[in-house]
Amino acid sequence: MDLPFKVEKRPPAPLWLRVTAPIISVVAALAVCSAFILYAGVNPLYGYYHLFAGALGSTLGLSETFVRFCPLLFCGVAVALAFTAKFWNIGAEGQLYAGGLAATFFGVSFIGAPSALIIPLMFVSGFLGGALWAAIPALLKTKLKVDDVVTTLMGNWIIWYFTSYLLTGPWKNPVTVWPESPAIAPTAEFPILVPGTRIHLGIPVALFCAFIYFLIYARSSWGYELKAIGANPKASNLMGINVTRGLVTVAILSGGIAGLAGVSELGGIHHHMKTDLSFGFGYTGIVIAMLGGLHPIGVTAAAFLMSVISTGSQVMYRVTGVPYPISQVIEGMTLVCLLLGVFFTEYRIRRTRD
Repeated sequence: MDLPFKVEKRPPAPLWLRVTAPIISVVAALAVCSAFILYAGVNPLYGYYHLFAGALGSTLGLSETFVRFCPLLFCGVAVALAFTAKFWNIGAEGQLYAGGLAATFFGVSFIGAPSALIIPLMFVSGFLGGALWAAIPALLKTKLKVDDVVTTLMGNWIIWYFTSYLLTGPWKNPVTVWPESPAIAPTAEFPILVPGTRIHLGIPVALFCAFIYFLIYARSSWGYELKAIGANPKASNLMGINVTRGLVTVAILSGGIAGLAGVSELGGIHHHMKTDLSFGFGYTGIVIAMLGGLHPIGVTAAAFLMSVISTGSQVMYRVTGVPYPISQVIEGMTLVCLLLGVFFTEYRIRRTRD
């Protein structure tokens, strides 16, 4: 059956449209979510005022926004890097837990070791933990042609249930008997960079990772190869680019960066390995990567925006009573609006008959 319309590719969108599309998507998402806030019996303008004022309007709020910004930036960079080469890494959440587990081993085992030794060991081990967990779906994709969306997504649950097993069994805290690991060594706890806040060492490390991603994306031949692989892997092969090696390498690097998010939450915030180490940071990283257009600067800005929404939603709940999960609704609606915007920016629908 012939449809009365067809979808056509548009000419490449101008730069101003590609830059403003994410901003329009965020505004549209906030406008749509106003209906939910209104349904809760709160004036949306009043609710959004407390959301943004709570996240940015005080020293405490701003510091907590940066605390939440840290794992979101790690995960956003990790996902964006993988997506650049069309390795669909939906597994940043699981890689975060893999990195946290690896870092916990050193944080708990090396009691008495100096911070100068144990903290770098935690970062290295966390990176390797996330990298190894991401390497499995990468090898399955390149060697056996197994769908990477499925394997990375399922990997999240496998590592989460493994974490749960450890924390209710061999690694259960013997002091509290709660489902968490013993506390890491005091020397393994990240130093606080701003007294009176929870701003810790992981935040500048996350910014450094974003800077490295910028160098890869915009200033390196390997970044060009990754974009070429993402655009057309067959043509990349003809150009002499080793597509298999590129995909495996970018998956390993992506998983390692996501693993660092687990290290930062362990060493900077919780000091115990927990089943709720992440509040969906890996999944939010997908929204951040898409909202930022996979560009390092855009990803950094999107990560900060998502941290503002997450932190501010808690304040909005305390002041107005609007349920905190509204932050997840805003995140999801932002992604929907963004995808619609991308579709209508790159394609148009034309009638073929009356």
